[in-house]
Amino acid sequence: MWSGKSHLGSITQFFTADNSQGERQKRPRRGRGSTMSMISVTLPDGSVNEYASGITAGEIVIDIEGRKHDCVAALVDGAQKDFSAILDSDCSVEGISVYSDEGIYILRHSAAHLLAQAVTMIYPNAKPTIGPPIDRGFYYDFADLEDFGESELKAVQKKMHELARRNLTVERVVCTDSELNDLFASNPYKIEIINDKIEEGSGSTIYRQGDWYDLCLGPHVHSTAKLMHVRLTTVSSAFWRGDQSREQLTRIYGIVEPTKGDLKATMSAIEEAKKRDHRKLGKDLQLFHVDEDVGQGLILWTPRGAIIRSCLQEFISEHLTRQGYHQVFTPHIGKLDLYRTSGHFPYYQDSQYPPLVEKDMMARLANEGCSCGELSNMMAAGDIEGYMLKPMNCPHHIKIYSSQARSYRDLPLRLAEFGTVYRWEQSGEISGLTRVRGFTQDDAHLFVTEDQIAHEVLGCIELVQVIFEALGMHDYRVRVGLRDPDSSKYVGDGEKWDLAEEACRAAASSLGVKWSEEPGEAAFYGPKIDFVVKDVIGREWQLGTVQVDYNLPERFELQYKGSDGEMHRPVMIHRAPFGSMERFCGVLIEHFAGRFPTWLAPTQIHVLTISEKQVEYGQEITSKLKAAGIRAELDDGDDTIGKKIRMHRKFQPAYMLILGDDEANNNTVSIRARNGDQRAGVDFDTFVDELLEEINSKRATPTLVPPKEE
Repeated sequence: MWSGKSHLGSITQFFTADNSQGERQKRPRRGRGSTMSMISVTLPDGSVNEYASGITAGEIVIDIEGRKHDCVAALVDGAQKDFSAILDSDCSVEGISVYSDEGIYILRHSAAHLLAQAVTMIYPNAKPTIGPPIDRGFYYDFADLEDFGESELKAVQKKMHELARRNLTVERVVCTDSELNDLFASNPYKIEIINDKIEEGSGSTIYRQGDWYDLCLGPHVHSTAKLMHVRLTTVSSAFWRGDQSREQLTRIYGIVEPTKGDLKATMSAIEEAKKRDHRKLGKDLQLFHVDEDVGQGLILWTPRGAIIRSCLQEFISEHLTRQGYHQVFTPHIGKLDLYRTSGHFPYYQDSQYPPLVEKDMMARLANEGCSCGELSNMMAAGDIEGYMLKPMNCPHHIKIYSSQARSYRDLPLRLAEFGTVYRWEQSGEISGLTRVRGFTQDDAHLFVTEDQIAHEVLGCIELVQVIFEALGMHDYRVRVGLRDPDSSKYVGDGEKWDLAEEACRAAASSLGVKWSEEPGEAAFYGPKIDFVVKDVIGREWQLGTVQVDYNLPERFELQYKGSDGEMHRPVMIHRAPFGSMERFCGVLIEHFAGRFPTWLAPTQIHVLTISEKQVEYGQEITSKLKAAGIRAELDDGDDTIGKKIRMHRKFQPAYMLILGDDEANNNTVSIRARNGDQRAGVDFDTFVDELLEEINSKRATPTLVPPKEE
């Protein structure tokens, strides 16, 4: 993935030499008296055209879409190919639009290559490592790029634009093992990838643009001219291969879009996202705090933030009672054997906190000179007992189920808990409320018969939809996570998996919303239904989840006596409508930009007096508001009313009540909405009734002050 002056001569020689294994082949041309063989190509509309053997995929895409197409690569018999791919047998071909998921991925991956080329041209000693596309752009990690910060981005971005304008052809070249080792001899990170990822003797491909080249499987855009609309955004640090014990690298992030207009829209969305960043708003609104003395990823909920969390918990609890759930409480730790049985240990040991060893055992092992590695192996093998901070609530709920004999008459048994769990997240992956090390799940586990699965899954889904409706989150899709049949991470009987997956498919198809299947995204014990919400600026968040599980009841040998008098195995349903309270609150903060619905607002009413003459009246109505269960705050200080409004506005109350002489004399209030619109001379008792109706109805937006007509 890099070129340097020391290798330029040999590299040039390599590329200009006859490369019989490369793909820079000349397309066959018809000569006098010759007969050219033909191939049949199936087009997207199902029609079949004949073309000369040796035609490129790009030429066929032009024939299909016209020269002004928006494609960046082609699908040939369902496989992604560069436009330069030569076709010499019958096949199907269609273009990959840059606006498709596959197309934008290729564009972003190509832009990452362009970034690495620009960096190594400006900083010849920098060593590119990896540069993948990501959800909203791309990044590239570099070694030996010290003292590179935000101020250096402009020069690199300028170089990228220069390379894009040069319209460099992007070429795919097949290389042998020895050629790869020669080409990347100066870059130990690439050599490590080659040794780890490429099977000996199989070789691989590089992509070349100008004198620069990169180890990659592709495909890529056919020219750097497709990468004109690029913007570098931030710089951070990262560890090689995500391992904190390895070298620290410099990571450069960027955005690329197909057109200038698309890039402008994306950058506007990014700026809006910055304004809505829950970490900034959380600090400004005094909702939560993270303290290094407590630990990264461990949230301290302040009084104002705790109100939001408590309101959400109370809201869902009402619906849990309606659906017949039973509240339970479980400890924060459990024995290792509990998680060995469930499969959480050691399968997911890397994402969990280290086990806790009993004091006496630890002292004995220390005296015997037991190393950390030996201790870990002994724990994994079950030779030593210990405890774990619980990564999941499900094993604890299972033990509640098995604590007494169960009959079919007891089912469905619905156990719910707002239970805090712990996961070990890498330091670089921790982010505010959305990626933490300790979080509370609105968790529940339903123990059901097979005949009850469909009805109970729909009941779980209803809870998710109730939440989305109350919060005005109408734009969402459903993702059904299925097992990857080629993976060994999934436990349990294949037939049971088939039943569970079919139940999830049936539930998803009944919702009347867009849904998709995602192989490989199931939990290790069962398939799941995830709800992916799009917020007001177009970002997607995975929130609620429902999972059908035949495996944990089998692993724990759960039973119930059926109507036939025989013992049967229940099925478990895992569900968490919010997902985690931390992540959900973080998404809510950004979705509403801190302007919460009245029922969720930490302070619903701020009462402001104009002068000291209204202090007594202000105290009186504030007391009445609090007595009615309304979260109210009084400012009867000496500041001007303008200063009071500016100061209180930053806390985003649903409404402010402005009290002057007229209001005090007539038992009225003047209401100032969050957007600044006002409603004057409202009878106080009438206001309280209207406000309580708005709160109790869980309206997504404050409505007591109609917006001004334009």
